Amino acid sequence: MIPEELRYTEEHEWVRLQGDVAEIGITHFAQDQLGDIVFVELPAVGFKLQNGKRFGVVESVKTVSELYSPVDGEVVEINSVLSQDSDQFDPEAVNREPYGAGWMIKAKIADPGTVAKLLDAKGYASHTEGH
Repeated sequence: MIPEELRYTEEHEWVRLQGDVAEIGITHFAQDQLGDIVFVELPAVGFKLQNGKRFGVVESVKTVSELYSPVDGEVVEINSVLSQDSDQFDPEAVNREPYGAGWMIKAKIADPGTVAKLLDAKGYASHTEGH
């Protein structure tokens, strides 16, 4: 359940790099720990991300959890199915497909090289072992 092509943070966010754009979401492990997701608060397009700083919130039936940016950059797109204003509002997409339809934001990143410093699949698996 840990895709090899992605990079991960210790806070359970994942990054899929496509050129200088990073697609960001939360891991299967994170969504499983949270339970049924009912609301996702995401920043607006144009929001400046700072590595390690909060960029949003995920609310589940169990708890509320903050989202932390794995990179510096600027939000260029948010996943419309996670927006409460969307007629396609479906926050449970994060539970069903955390690495696919449940992605959260896309950001143009300042330094694509920073993604390589994040955990690889093996490192993330070690990090979550026993939890």
